[in-house]
Amino acid sequence: MRVEPFVLANETVRLSVPTEDDVDTIMDACQDPDISDWTVVPSPYLRSDAELFVRRFVPDGWARGSEFNWAVREPGDTDGPLLGMVGLHFEGRAGAPDEERSAEIGYWTTPGARGKGLATQAARLVVDWGFDPEGLGLAVITWVAYVGNWGSRRVAWNVGFRVEGTLRRYGLQRGKRRDAWIGTLLPEDPREPNEQWTGPDPAVLRT
Repeated sequence: MRVEPFVLANETVRLSVPTEDDVDTIMDACQDPDISDWTVVPSPYLRSDAELFVRRFVPDGWARGSEFNWAVREPGDTDGPLLGMVGLHFEGRAGAPDEERSAEIGYWTTPGARGKGLATQAARLVVDWGFDPEGLGLAVITWVAYVGNWGSRRVAWNVGFRVEGTLRRYGLQRGKRRDAWIGTLLPEDPREPNEQWTGPDPAVLRT
């Protein structure tokens, strides 16, 4: 299922496909421990890794219809500086055309863009498109984060994901297994918190 890249936008964020102009920003952002410690990006992260991501990984995912990645930017009619990334990738095999499908969401923001709610706004746009019958028509979207990644969990909480539990050594990061939280969101779920926040002070998290 090939999908041509497109823009998602609201009054807070503009989501568009990353380009060559974003390579240096992606490379710099992925030096940040809050990205390298909690994601599967290579470490150390080199400029060649950012080039591969922009030139091959992103366009190939859209072409296959299996991985959809957007750069998070300020709102507007044209692309501004990259402030983060957000994406969906299909889980498991494609299956039959009428088979209900699921995808996993992922996101990060650059250090200077945190504390503005951009990741939450970007995630809401992406999950709405993922559930839309004119989009991917997903039956469920999952969120997975290594235990302790409260910034990611706060964004998922804001969007309405229900944390289902902790899976021991479920997450694989650069060859090592880590305990992970997992949450789910269904098409009919409100895009707002479904329970009291029990994590650290949100002001500290700067999501």
